[in-house]
Amino acid sequence: MIAFNDLTDSSSSGHLRFPSGQIVITPNALSQLSPTEVLVALKRHLTGDWGDCCPEDRQANDQALQLGGRVFSVYHSEDQKKFWIITESDHSLTTVLMPDDY
Repeated sequence: MIAFNDLTDSSSSGHLRFPSGQIVITPNALSQLSPTEVLVALKRHLTGDWGDCCPEDRQANDQALQLGGRVFSVYHSEDQKKFWIITESDHSLTTVLMPDDY
């Protein structure tokens, strides 16, 4: 089980740049990703490390934090499975999902 309350810790990974809201994970992502990989990626996402996003998505994320909008990050598991983390524009919900889940 993932201890999501650990995400509020401002540890060496940096300070959170935006609130996550409720955090959910799709059943598909839950079955393919380890809890540790998910937790590490969530911390990266919430501190503004967008992972493997293209430059356009990185710019859109930075603008979303200033002007409002959805935030989207791309990560890869240790066995190179691509997964996404999306925080809704109102920061009420953050979803961890596989690209096939979208």
